[in-house]
Amino acid sequence: MEQYLSYAQRVSKKEYAAEPLILGIESSCDETCAAVIRGRELLSNAVLSSAAEQAKYGGVVPELASRAHTDAVGKAVFEALAQAGVRGEQLSAVAVTYGAGLLGALLVGLSFAKAYAFALGLPLIAVDHIRGHMAAAYLADTALEPPFITLLASGGHTAVLYTKSYTDFEILGSTRDDAAGEAFDKVARILGLPYPGGPSVEKLACEGKAQIPLPRMFAGNGYDFSYSGLKTAVLNYCHNKEQRGESYSRADVAASFQSAACGVLAERAVAAAKAKGCDTVAAGGGVIANGYLRELLAKECAREGLRLVLPEKKFCTDNAAMIAAEGLVQYRAGNFAPLTLNACAHIPLGKKGKQ
Repeated sequence: MEQYLSYAQRVSKKEYAAEPLILGIESSCDETCAAVIRGRELLSNAVLSSAAEQAKYGGVVPELASRAHTDAVGKAVFEALAQAGVRGEQLSAVAVTYGAGLLGALLVGLSFAKAYAFALGLPLIAVDHIRGHMAAAYLADTALEPPFITLLASGGHTAVLYTKSYTDFEILGSTRDDAAGEAFDKVARILGLPYPGGPSVEKLACEGKAQIPLPRMFAGNGYDFSYSGLKTAVLNYCHNKEQRGESYSRADVAASFQSAACGVLAERAVAAAKAKGCDTVAAGGGVIANGYLRELLAKECAREGLRLVLPEKKFCTDNAAMIAAEGLVQYRAGNFAPLTLNACAHIPLGKKGKQ
């Protein structure tokens, strides 16, 4: 079918010579998001969140999230189109998160995207949520081109990647147990902080000092991470103090944990750039919204003469702009999905292509 021609073929037909308009849809967790981009230019970004409702239960309740997406997905899409001043018929393609995430939540966004693409005769693009986080860097620097190093730090993944091309990357190192975002959430629970854990730990850390000795994970020359021991060290420190009836500063615990957790992220990203001969470090994932980590990355990259590309904080957490950005990559590669595409709760980090 003509609608599934490659980008190069479409450009050669002239009617698609302008920069493509991509609608992105994201619904993997508790944020219902839609965005429109023209090339790498962001035209709109709509986010309807159920986080406040989820916070009542101390975390995301999958059934509540799915119901919230059902109510919000149409509103988000039409709001994004209105903000962009674009009609659905003008779009070049619809990009949607098909995984990884909460299965019910994913199905809501995916079902809407498939129906919308079918109704308008548009190509459907399947986007891996994690690749979306990586692609957010292209919106932060519209001139960014591979190769470069990507630091990925989210609730489900922590890795240092060598981005060799727009569609291919090499995993240099990854977590052996907990991801960085997962560790932040668990430490937040230990300290009795509210959901979401990451921002709560960061806020409390601003009131304390990083003066409690905590393990810094693997100290060797590799690029792997391990957060399980760090999390356990925080748990043991707090429990031992409480069992002895001794007081301690929760703010100091938060600051010490944050220092240990973020320090190794910056160190390994910079070391990988030097080893690979790259002059640029990019980053993506929810943990990259952490202000302390952003400052640390900037300091380490400046010291080594490296260029740092950081998405705005709002594009580090879940959003549809990053999904549209990765959708553009796949659009130009001619990677379109069938309308039989199904959602996938888990996608291995190194997996290529779509389910």
